[in-house]
Amino acid sequence: MSKQLSKANKLTVKDMVTTGIFSTIFTVFMLLGGVFFATNPVLTFLMPLGAALLPGPVYLLLSAKVSKKGSITILGLLVGIFMFITGMHWSMVVGFMVLGIIADIITASGKYKNFKLTIIGYSLFMLANTTSYAMFFLDQKNYLAYMQKNSTANPAYFDTMVSTGQSWMLPAIIIGTIICAVISGLIGKKLLRKQFRKAGIVS
Repeated sequence: MSKQLSKANKLTVKDMVTTGIFSTIFTVFMLLGGVFFATNPVLTFLMPLGAALLPGPVYLLLSAKVSKKGSITILGLLVGIFMFITGMHWSMVVGFMVLGIIADIITASGKYKNFKLTIIGYSLFMLANTTSYAMFFLDQKNYLAYMQKNSTANPAYFDTMVSTGQSWMLPAIIIGTIICAVISGLIGKKLLRKQFRKAGIVS
């Protein structure tokens, strides 16, 4: 009996394909929300907030659809790989992978049916976008050296970031990202109410 239960809780090939599809959609939504800010060196500090606004429903739907440990971890891995390929700071890559695991554990603790825990997991997951900015404020010299070597942005972009960035912005970015993630989750709950009710997700 326990072996059958363990087998039922493991990700199948179908689950992995579903996770891959949702990860792609998640990344597209995240880019749509954040790209306007990311391309502007003055507004770039708002990128994590914008990036957290749209993918909430996708995260919720993935959790409800697969409902197995590992799906959010894979999401974090795939988004992290995408960030690496596009030349983002290494801290953001690591952030998505590590926070993907943590978000998976939190979401799984509610058996993927507890809306509040799912939103907490999503909010933590989206904090991965703040890690690059944390490095900018906490270790600016090494951040700039890394980005000027690996990013396609011109030096003037980073000069503007340095002249614009203020130390108070980091906590504001973190708090703002959490607020936007919660809003995204609430919107997702409203949009996908029928699907969540069918999956047995509780508020």
